Amino acid sequence: MIERILENFIFASRWLLAPFYVMLVAALAVLLVKAGQETWHFVGHALTVSESDTILGVLALVDLTLTGSLIIIVIFSGYENFVSKIEVEDTRDWPDWMGKIDFTGLKLKLMSSIVAISAIQVLKAFMNLKNIPDRDLIWLVGIHVVFVLSGLALAITDKYSESGKH
Repeated sequence: MIERILENFIFASRWLLAPFYVMLVAALAVLLVKAGQETWHFVGHALTVSESDTILGVLALVDLTLTGSLIIIVIFSGYENFVSKIEVEDTRDWPDWMGKIDFTGLKLKLMSSIVAISAIQVLKAFMNLKNIPDRDLIWLVGIHVVFVLSGLALAITDKYSESGKH
């Protein structure tokens, strides 16, 4: 009896994660505001900036978009994996991957997004080389390499753990 009560209590504690996902929705709204500011600045100076500044503006928007997509992946996959299933039978726009991604897939999608965001940061730095100190550039590249190697290690580990189950 005590064991059952304890297990039910522990199982119900998963709902403590729900406010975190709501806060991520709020963070997504803040990111949207930042994207709007970046777009306003980008479009407002479109006729007067150089080609490399235009590319930097586009990369900033791509970076914000990838970050927003990362937040969506975390919200939906995390909620479905750790809190509760989302009932969407009547929603025609529901993407196929949502509701089907497991924790391993979530880790790989997160790592892929982080590597892509990191790559954009490195590319932005290389597009603006004259204004980036060498030390900062070395750190950016080093961190990016660590992300890439971590992603590869995760993918290889998951591949071998999956092949061992079959």
